Amino acid sequence: MDNQQNKYISVSYQLYSIDDDGKKHLEEQTQQGRPFQFISGFGVSLDGFEQQVVNLEPGEKFDFTLQPAEAFGEYDEQGVHKLNREMFTINGHFDHENIYEGAIITLMDADEKRFMARVEKVEEDGVTIDTNHPLAGNTLQFTGIVLENRMATNEEIQHMLNHLSGEGCGCGCDDCGEGGCGHHDHEGCEHHHHDGCGHCHH
Repeated sequence: MDNQQNKYISVSYQLYSIDDDGKKHLEEQTQQGRPFQFISGFGVSLDGFEQQVVNLEPGEKFDFTLQPAEAFGEYDEQGVHKLNREMFTINGHFDHENIYEGAIITLMDADEKRFMARVEKVEEDGVTIDTNHPLAGNTLQFTGIVLENRMATNEEIQHMLNHLSGEGCGCGCDDCGEGGCGHHDHEGCEHHHHDGCGHCHH
């Protein structure tokens, strides 16, 4: 499989983070009947993940490790911001239903690009969010099996383009994972960020 573009790839996987003591912690796994599906070359999945699986045949197993620089980068203290509470109001009322400590929300930057952030604190004078990916700074291990690997159809490519243009979460998969896409949209946050939508996705 020399052509690495426009491959329709379906995998079942387990994702572990590895701490400083070498201990593994299960972070995420696909559910039975709900594999992670993506089309290569669109920047939907992590580059390191895609490079490891794009040339594997259906039925082949994989087990590889990505360093932070190959995964979600090092943790960046500048990714933490305190925003005005007014950004999170609907019809004049603070959005308590969606904005609470630990919530994963969707924000939009000045270029109308959506990205994920975690609510760290909700205070009277503002809301502190962390735009680092939840696994930033972590060494990751992926184990699993390739279920399907073939050239994508024109219809599948168009479906992916529709996602990337904003008609959907942009994951290019059926299951974005819990705490993933579309929990809530708020506009007007301008800063550097990491995209996030599930752990094996960008």
